[in-house]
Amino acid sequence: MEDKKVMSRGFVVLGAILIQLALGAIYAWSVFTPSLADAGWTRTETQVVFAVGLASFAVFMVFAGKKLKSWGPRNLAIIGGIVLGLGYFLAGLIGGTSFWALVILIGLIGGAGIGFAYVVPIAVGMQWFPDKKGMITGLAVAGFGFGALLWVKLAGAWGHLIQNLGLGTTFWIYGLAFGAMVIIGGIWMIFPPQGWKPKGYVPPEVKDEQKKAVGTIDFTSNEMLRTPQFYLIFLTFVFSAGAGLMSIGLMKLYPIEALQEQGLGFAEASAIAGTAMAVFFSLANGLGRILWGIMSDKLGRKTSILLMTATQGVLVILFNFMAGHEIWLYVGATLIGFNFGGNFALFPTITADTFGAKNVGQNYPFIFLAYGVGGILGPILGGALGDVGNFALAFTITGVAVLVGTVLTAMVKPAKKD
Repeated sequence: MEDKKVMSRGFVVLGAILIQLALGAIYAWSVFTPSLADAGWTRTETQVVFAVGLASFAVFMVFAGKKLKSWGPRNLAIIGGIVLGLGYFLAGLIGGTSFWALVILIGLIGGAGIGFAYVVPIAVGMQWFPDKKGMITGLAVAGFGFGALLWVKLAGAWGHLIQNLGLGTTFWIYGLAFGAMVIIGGIWMIFPPQGWKPKGYVPPEVKDEQKKAVGTIDFTSNEMLRTPQFYLIFLTFVFSAGAGLMSIGLMKLYPIEALQEQGLGFAEASAIAGTAMAVFFSLANGLGRILWGIMSDKLGRKTSILLMTATQGVLVILFNFMAGHEIWLYVGATLIGFNFGGNFALFPTITADTFGAKNVGQNYPFIFLAYGVGGILGPILGGALGDVGNFALAFTITGVAVLVGTVLTAMVKPAKKD
């Protein structure tokens, strides 16, 4: 019986990674922006689709969290796969360059599909791995980061899908792939039996006098929303996510301009910027999710977030000097991607540690709304300032905001119930 349980844990990891590889499609958006710009889109318009997708992702994740227990994680994942795949598929059928069509189909509908499925592997994984919450959360969301590398390269350097088939065909092919992967991965998304524990695992004891005072006991969403800890964590996530998401949206456009200012031709600058995004940022983003998760099991969530945001704030500001030099661009993309990936391992686990693991599937979506807020503010700020020729100011503003988040995290104390 125990062997079957261990095997089930392995399938949970496999299913989680498969789901997240497909959901990482949203981070591949930058590979489409040059073609859309060639079709007459402004920089701001390219970022609006991205921002709507991020906001839709976050809002629908709250709804999915509320339905997690009644609908079941497997059903939620399958619904997410169908909705995500349908959005991209329909966008492809209509040609792939209509602004409002892509806002609705890829932004709103595609983002909703991601929101339905995203919380599932996190909530399921924590139930199967109560002894290694940071590690399993990192693994569960690693595919989201690595997925960007896969989809960017297939559309560009590896598969040349955009060049050979056009945007429309690329979108509908991706829609079929995303739907299939999430549905297959969703098959293994089930909670363990009531009262099940890993072999040899002994839950930490909580003293009776702590049960009313320590937030890790289990907060409902309504109880969590009444605590100052929620708002400190939420704002930190807004600033950190906003800076990272802006960086993703501009990781190709900004370096192309900066490298050209240093004397490189467009083709060479585009190739270098594409490598920075598709290889260095994307790989580091995936690795950061795993490694920050593992480190947080040793260092603690608060300490890990302090380290991550402090270094990220400085790096985002310094990126203004890195973007125009190939080697430094690769260094900056790697480090910013690594820290950005850490958000998705650390914020779910600090939510579980602060407000209880039992309700993390319902509570984390409210924290994750910060990602939607950051996804609107960061990319649109970057696109708007880029349209007036001032990418540098956008990176400076968001870098300072991340450092403010570091201060907010330092103020987080154990949550108490009324």
